[in-house]
Amino acid sequence: MKVVAFNGSARKGGNTAEMIKRVFTELEAEGIETELVELAGKKMHGCVACSKCAENKDGRCSVDNDFVNECIAKMTEADGIILGSPTYFATISTEMSALIDRAGMVSLVNGGLLARKVGAGVVAARRGGAIQTFNTLNAFFFINQMVVPGSRYWNMGFGHEKGEVLKDDEGMETMAVLGKNMAWLMKKLA
Repeated sequence: MKVVAFNGSARKGGNTAEMIKRVFTELEAEGIETELVELAGKKMHGCVACSKCAENKDGRCSVDNDFVNECIAKMTEADGIILGSPTYFATISTEMSALIDRAGMVSLVNGGLLARKVGAGVVAARRGGAIQTFNTLNAFFFINQMVVPGSRYWNMGFGHEKGEVLKDDEGMETMAVLGKNMAWLMKKLA
């Protein structure tokens, strides 16, 4: 089994990545392979509404001049998907928005490529807006018929400066429980 995580932060190795790594610790302890994909610095943009993916039905976005098709392929191959985003003005980052808009459309028009995979959102915030960000990530999972595990609290951690989220004991414990629950769920579904 494999989980691929997409870090939608503009900062590689920042708070969002630290939270994903904490989830990975628990997944790896259960023998689940993990891969972290950093979206920072990658060329990607939103859906252009051309509808060619619905015509082609090849599991790819017809716009093939950026990083998104690589991400879609990784999502399709994985058993579980983690989407991590910092909170920017009470929502997801533009990189994450581009990914979910295009991957979601490709999945939907290709008969539900992501259906019944396990999905989890991870949200970093300085102070507020995290619930809206979390809800946006969950909306992607639900419209794609994915199965979403819970944790002991909403999947968020707080910190501003790089690494500051590691001081959020409750947030990091929430990530640990999420990893355990995700591993349990994936094994049950297998």
